[in-house]
Amino acid sequence: MTPESPTERLYRLREESKMGGGQARIDAQHAKGKLTARERVDFLLDEGSFVEMDRFVRHRCTDFGMEKQSYPGDGVITGHGRIDGRPVYVFSQDFTVLGGSLGGTHSAKICKIMDMALKVGVPVIGLNDSGGARIQEGVDSLGGYAEIFWRNTQASGVIPQISAIMGPCAGGAVYSPAITDFIMMVEGTSYMHITGPDVVKAVTHEEVTSEDLGGARVHCTKSGVAHFSSPDDKSCLLQLRKLLSYLPLNNAEDAPRIPCHDPIDRRDPKLKTLVPADPLKPYDMREVIEAVVDRDSFFEVQEAFARNILVGFARLNGRVIGLVANQPAALAGCLDILASEKAARFVRFCDAFNIPIVTLEDVPGFLPGTAQEHGAIIRHGAKLLYAYCEATVPLLTVITRKGYGGAYDVMASKHIRADYNVAWPSSQIAVMGAAGASKIIHRREIQEAKDPQAMEAEKAAEYEQAFGNPYKAAARGYIDDVIEAIDTRPALIGALELLATKHESGPARKHGNIPL
Repeated sequence: MTPESPTERLYRLREESKMGGGQARIDAQHAKGKLTARERVDFLLDEGSFVEMDRFVRHRCTDFGMEKQSYPGDGVITGHGRIDGRPVYVFSQDFTVLGGSLGGTHSAKICKIMDMALKVGVPVIGLNDSGGARIQEGVDSLGGYAEIFWRNTQASGVIPQISAIMGPCAGGAVYSPAITDFIMMVEGTSYMHITGPDVVKAVTHEEVTSEDLGGARVHCTKSGVAHFSSPDDKSCLLQLRKLLSYLPLNNAEDAPRIPCHDPIDRRDPKLKTLVPADPLKPYDMREVIEAVVDRDSFFEVQEAFARNILVGFARLNGRVIGLVANQPAALAGCLDILASEKAARFVRFCDAFNIPIVTLEDVPGFLPGTAQEHGAIIRHGAKLLYAYCEATVPLLTVITRKGYGGAYDVMASKHIRADYNVAWPSSQIAVMGAAGASKIIHRREIQEAKDPQAMEAEKAAEYEQAFGNPYKAAARGYIDDVIEAIDTRPALIGALELLATKHESGPARKHGNIPL
């Protein structure tokens, strides 16, 4: 038999690494409607840009017959490539190799590209599809996870970190994605949970499937753990590419600016009638957003979670902004526990990565009730307040209708150092609505009146006349201007251009103590 030449050996091993766990397991992956780890990398990155690292790495475990189950790459593909011409590091777990389980060398490969991403200053993307810790390797697997967690934390706020859950992600494995900035899930084929259905049944006697316990629908609508869901692998990866187009490579750079073909001075006439005359009538704040930002640029984050507040990215004159907006069409736009947490995390991300924040405010207050108070709305609401107060990026606020009570303060008011605050003529800035305020202020007069209902209505009208407008706040300089609704787009673009050179720093300290 002719000896294998060095070059022939190289190509044979390369081909072996491309096959993962073998054709039968690749076919099984496809049968589930899933791409393989390598197919995902190729689809995600610009064509021909992927440079693989550590393709020949193998595990060193010899316990439990593991020496007979050795595959090049050890169940994870790692390397770097480009998305829209911009560099990224990526790892993609291969479920066809030992169920994508994580052992010592598997984790070392991930840690290597995370270290490199931090050194180079570019995003790191994880495509997760793993059965969890490799039990045969014992504490080496647990140590491997902890090494990844530590790096996730060190990279937080320095480089964007994005996790796409494209299969199982259970046990300790969930904490790496949880530390990253954004989590994407695939409907029907991905799930995340700490303990699986069997453990849940054994401990609580509750029968539940992995999908109902931690599927994409659960985490996008109930827990808020995930930010995006997609019907299949390809749409998930396309969504990931779109998300990245709004993000800078690192915290020392600005987000990519693109040419704007939407007129800067565009004044959408529908803004004149979007807000109902009746202050109790709802409207969709998304319509306001779409009328103001560059056309088709709004990219919503956590769309199905805490619907009473909207967050997402958009562009104004080609420049990326982060948007936070109360949603009057859900819970009247009140701030509650979930909305406060959702917005606080988004504000902190934008601040970490130099993305200006535009706040569209129509908030009647914090949601009342024992469930909210006992659930610690005070502490959770303080998270959003803290996030805005510590933010040093440009902060621009537009009050479209209501700015009531402490929620007015929280939503990027001038008092917590927002840079540009304006209100529409129909807006109302007060401690509370006219009906509630007049009942408190004129309680005795109303009680002693011959016609209490008429007196109550009269006093409410007086309060409405005095405070049901933005001019008391404007008189004190708490808002910078009152503008017509149709002037919002050009006004924000002008302010954003001016604030592009804003520089602000806080007191010297190790870090603050956010009310977690």
